[in-house]
Amino acid sequence: MIEITLPDGAVKKVSKGTTPMEVAKSISEGLARNVISAKFNNTVVETVTPLTKDGTLTLYTWNDSEGKKAFWHSTSHVVAQALEELYPGIKLTIGPAIENGFYYDVDFGEHTVSEKDFPTIEKKALEIARGKHDYKMRSVSKADALQYYKDQDNEFKVELIENLEDGTITFCDHSTFTDLCRGGHIPNTGIIKAIKILSVAGAYWRGDENNPQLTRVYGISFPKQKELTEYLELLEGAKKRDHRKLGKELELFTFSKKVGQGLPLWLPKGAALRERLEQFLKKAQKKAGYEMVVTPHIGQKELYVTSGHYAKYGEDSFQPIHTPKEDEEFLLKPMNCPHHCEIYNSTPFSYKDLPKRYAEFGTVYRYEQSGELHGLTRVRGFTQDDAHIFCTTEQLNEEFKNVIDLSLYVLNSLGFDNFTAQVSVRDLDNPEKYIGDVSDWEKAEQAIIDAAEEKGLNYVIESGEAAFYGPKLDFMVKDALGRNWQLGTIQVDYNLPKRFDLTYKGSDNELHRPVMIHRAPFGSMERFVALLLEHTGGNFPLWLIPTQAIVLPVSEKHEKYAEKVLNSLENHEIRALIDKRNETVGKKIREAELQKIPFMLIVGEQEEASGTVSVRKHGGEDLGSLSTDAFSDLVSTEINSTLKSF
Repeated sequence: MIEITLPDGAVKKVSKGTTPMEVAKSISEGLARNVISAKFNNTVVETVTPLTKDGTLTLYTWNDSEGKKAFWHSTSHVVAQALEELYPGIKLTIGPAIENGFYYDVDFGEHTVSEKDFPTIEKKALEIARGKHDYKMRSVSKADALQYYKDQDNEFKVELIENLEDGTITFCDHSTFTDLCRGGHIPNTGIIKAIKILSVAGAYWRGDENNPQLTRVYGISFPKQKELTEYLELLEGAKKRDHRKLGKELELFTFSKKVGQGLPLWLPKGAALRERLEQFLKKAQKKAGYEMVVTPHIGQKELYVTSGHYAKYGEDSFQPIHTPKEDEEFLLKPMNCPHHCEIYNSTPFSYKDLPKRYAEFGTVYRYEQSGELHGLTRVRGFTQDDAHIFCTTEQLNEEFKNVIDLSLYVLNSLGFDNFTAQVSVRDLDNPEKYIGDVSDWEKAEQAIIDAAEEKGLNYVIESGEAAFYGPKLDFMVKDALGRNWQLGTIQVDYNLPKRFDLTYKGSDNELHRPVMIHRAPFGSMERFVALLLEHTGGNFPLWLIPTQAIVLPVSEKHEKYAEKVLNSLENHEIRALIDKRNETVGKKIREAELQKIPFMLIVGEQEEASGTVSVRKHGGEDLGSLSTDAFSDLVSTEINSTLKSF
């Protein structure tokens, strides 16, 4: 007999060789009908894998993220089989599950695939799925695995196998299909009831643009057709809210091939919006005791070698800048923190001076692969609302909680009120990914958990999501379309103070090492604006939107009164414009609606005679005639209801 520990702490004694599915059946038949994946001792296993030793078992259904991952990965095998049958001679490479669905990278050779082929692929894949074929894992020797794919003339799979150790190689079989695979499948293909091919795109083999370009086939699947229909409706809504589309329509930002991929250009309206966001945070930061600093866009290579960023980003980032001086190298800065460490180091501090809180809207640069770039959410140059707090160990808890308060203020002020907190800790199975002492990591992780507990946050702990130099608290926000995004992060770091030899003089007159907190409530200005655009559909909070009102004179003879109204609005600090074009009021209203302008103020003879404006709200609501003072009060009330003081 072996002992199987379940997530709730219950222990079941079962015969050696019992499978996860049999454990599920011993709990309840209802659970067994819904179980599609499992994890044993933190390793993904099949539901039919015999369990041969004591351990912890987690059973997953479609409602669990791990269950969806297994479901989508299993579907990628089915789609791969369909592609092989439809396009003989293709070469398969890899087909992982992703956040929503899966992809499979394929060398199609002489074949081409486009959107018109999607229904045929879906039909063939569903036909295979209905066969209810079991997924079966088997171990294969390295020699046999290599021979199998050499016979298929598939150099991609051969390359993957050459990097694996003999004894660790497994194939997955279902129906007539075989694929190199580590495992993690649903019991059989019949569980897959709905499949949609979403798109195709180019992708370099292993993400290296020096390698052959493949075709990446994206898809998604569900256990019910109804769920696919709902997802496609969600996608349609997302298309309408795509920040790239809205950014162009609202004239916020653009890109230029001559400037370079992934380097956004902020247009006047976008720059004004961004400036208001900065001023909003600067005002709150000032109240919280932060001091603004400014650092250069480049630094000597040695700076980032010291910090560890060169080892982390060097090979995959912009290459060093060589000066006329021999052996002198600079880098575009990948992070602001090394510069802030040197600012701290410029002055000797005592414990009485701490904490020191340095804040900067600092632009950093990372060379993202061209295929990974996406509007403002994935760029090569971005501005972080960065700050670094240098404090004593005794001050850490209070400082961390203060940063949580600031982050919550930012999220609530901008309408992100549906979120969870994620405590991102080390992956204990891969310690080589991180720098620093284990004891420091343990202290930092516990500090974050303690602060989250004390602030009453709804939080989860995620292993392997920490930064390379320290654990962090991330705010995972659900937007208006139900999508999850990471917005805002707080990190505890014992490592950089050591690397830069940061010290302060303690009450004992000895030198001590400060603790460093990294924080960025927005994360980056670019990504934050993109997510805010998609969350609001371009209907920004009234305090933030570039144009709060537009004055629409009925005809040319009312323009003088319109100017008077505009002047009054500006005196009330309302951002407004006049549309003097020789167009009908109806057309002006329609275009103001498209521009998402919150208020349209129509002025004609009646309004001029009574000294009022006829107010129409975005979306069509008629608010009637108001004096400019009354309209100003209306605007102030709405702003004050969303924008509280920190």
